[in-house]
Amino acid sequence: MSRERILALIDATTATMAAHADELTSLDQAIGDGDHGSNMARGFQAIAAQREALGELELGDALQKAGMILVTTVGGASGPLYGSLLMGIGKGLKAGKGTTEALAEGVESVRRRGKSDVGAKTMLDVLVPTLEALRGGASPAELRGTATASREATRPMQASRGRASFLGERSIGHYDPGATSSCLLIHAVCDALETSA
Repeated sequence: MSRERILALIDATTATMAAHADELTSLDQAIGDGDHGSNMARGFQAIAAQREALGELELGDALQKAGMILVTTVGGASGPLYGSLLMGIGKGLKAGKGTTEALAEGVESVRRRGKSDVGAKTMLDVLVPTLEALRGGASPAELRGTATASREATRPMQASRGRASFLGERSIGHYDPGATSSCLLIHAVCDALETSA
């Protein structure tokens, strides 16, 4: 991947997390500890602060370094989980896997780190269906649609992992913050790859 496209990905994801920080925080105040938006915005700002250095790397290396930045700068569960996602994708790419199977490795890293799976009202409820859509040859527009529909589907779920699980049935009727940030990032990545093509 070209340097320009890596920089476009960094810029798009950073801008998205900054623009939606308040929304993510509001969602997290309802069923979590209220810091998801500020944590994600801070983590991606830290990645943006190293954008020039990241742009000089191969994509796999850039993703692994970005993942480490998230792990070290983002509090709560989201830093380790998103860090694991990026590092897993990067590891897959460096091992010679294609984009889809590298993403699968990242998703599996999230599964292992979070000890969770689809249906627990987490970011996996967006990541896994989007991965399956990508495996099926979905276009960027279809990937955005899958991510949005999957995020919507978290609202009626009862959380069984993370802080939201402590609320039991009171977690029903709220969007999952992690699923929402995953949806936003998928949209941002699709936008960046289309506009920088």
